Amino acid sequence: MSKNRLESFSDGVIAVIITIMVFTLKAPTADGLSALRPVLPTFGAYALSFVTIGIYWSNHHHMLHAVRQVNGAILWANLHFLFWLSLVPFVTAWCGENHFATVPMAMYSLVFLLAGVGYMILMRSLIRLDGGQSTLAIAVGKSRKGAVSLWIYAAAVPIAFIGRWVSLGLCLLVALVWFVPDRRIEKIMMVSADRP
Repeated sequence: MSKNRLESFSDGVIAVIITIMVFTLKAPTADGLSALRPVLPTFGAYALSFVTIGIYWSNHHHMLHAVRQVNGAILWANLHFLFWLSLVPFVTAWCGENHFATVPMAMYSLVFLLAGVGYMILMRSLIRLDGGQSTLAIAVGKSRKGAVSLWIYAAAVPIAFIGRWVSLGLCLLVALVWFVPDRRIEKIMMVSADRP
């Protein structure tokens, strides 16, 4: 079946997730710069979540661009991935409102870990459908960067109970690692387009 509806639905869900997150930002009632100090944790959590969701959206777009079709299993894998992303506004607000306290920080890390697992399941499902020699399979290979990211998120969950700022730093590290766009799919697509 066509992948167009899956792409459109996913784009819509991600847009709603970002919209919900921005609505959790509360403007200060005072007009001085010092009034921003209490909302800095909330804004920091929002900024990290926004960047992380943007990274997922960008990579999701490239991944779907590299495949020809989807099936029912992929639709469910995509819903699984989007489910975990849909929890990001909740844990973002919880972290921001509680200044990255231990339990909210652990849950924040856990939600991003599970979103990453969902993304990997989706990617593997797409590769399984298109085959081991597909554009996506060749482009991502063994996806070491993805696996390392999952391990970092997995470490951030228990580390939150020891040092919440270290846990936050690990989540930031994953975002920094992925902030530079992954051009593997684009390169493979260009090479394929150049072939007669």
